[in-house]
Amino acid sequence: MNLPTASRLQFTPDLNICRILNGMWQVSGAHGRINPNAAIETMFKYVDAGFTTWDLADHYGPAEDFIGEFRCQLIDTRGKDALSQVQAFTKWVPRPGKMTKKLVEENIDISLRRMNVESLDLMQFHWWEYQDKNYLDALKYMAELQTEGKIKHLGLTNFDTENLKLITEAGIKIVSNQVQFSLVDRRPEVNMVQFCQQHDIKLFTYGTLCGGLLSENYLGKPEPRGFDLSTASLKKYKNMIDAWGGWRLFQELLAILKEIANKHGVSISNVAVRYILDQPTVGGVIVGAKLGVSEHIEDNAKVFNFSLDADDRDRINAVSRQSRDLYQLIGDCGDEYRR
Repeated sequence: MNLPTASRLQFTPDLNICRILNGMWQVSGAHGRINPNAAIETMFKYVDAGFTTWDLADHYGPAEDFIGEFRCQLIDTRGKDALSQVQAFTKWVPRPGKMTKKLVEENIDISLRRMNVESLDLMQFHWWEYQDKNYLDALKYMAELQTEGKIKHLGLTNFDTENLKLITEAGIKIVSNQVQFSLVDRRPEVNMVQFCQQHDIKLFTYGTLCGGLLSENYLGKPEPRGFDLSTASLKKYKNMIDAWGGWRLFQELLAILKEIANKHGVSISNVAVRYILDQPTVGGVIVGAKLGVSEHIEDNAKVFNFSLDADDRDRINAVSRQSRDLYQLIGDCGDEYRR
């Protein structure tokens, strides 16, 4: 299976990526057991299908180690040149506090070792406490490590527009911000998208499928409760749906998405991803990969085989207009992590 050219983005001069990123939160332990051998085997299937870009983090269980092992096996079976086809974007999520060059470098070195790379393609930085401005020091030291060749590019995770602005004003070159963005959570449209357009910053979006809730599996189904929400993702995004407008309105959204999906011969998930991919400055959508457990390679590929028309978008937006304003309720992107 070969993905069309439209599946690729020249993200930076040196990084050509797939616009659907394989999300590795699923190996963190919050989604059940993962068999390492089966996981690595599945990673080959994703890359061979054209899904060459991975999103992970230092705290996603063995995710960085999986990348390291995958790279070793790739070299062994296909030679070193094959490495150029794979991109791996990790994160550093430190505890707030004083930042020194030594501390920052030690943590970057851990990721370099685990991932078996000489330079990190993209280091996406998260910070829990905006009042603690040490995050600017951390980013300045990372920018120095970038100059020294340990990091290729700097990105952020869950930063709001105000603090993203402070970082860019400090002269730190940020190429991306990873935020929650879906047909349920459209907060990035308020301020973030416009700011990123002005500063040539791409958005990588997660939660775009609401942990799997935006799919045929939940169309026409009674509201899931407690034990039905068997993963961390399902619990998290069910809470988001409750805040947005509740299960009845969500069923209306699913029904409309199903009609649009049928029209294009695709799935509800495909429509949900396509809509967000089409938004200004969105570089890619992160779709969770439950490695060695369940695969969505063929279904994900369909995202690149159709386009939404004006009528499709109008019908989706008509449902969105009935929902509550999550920006008013929660705040800007990532504010739910800092309340």
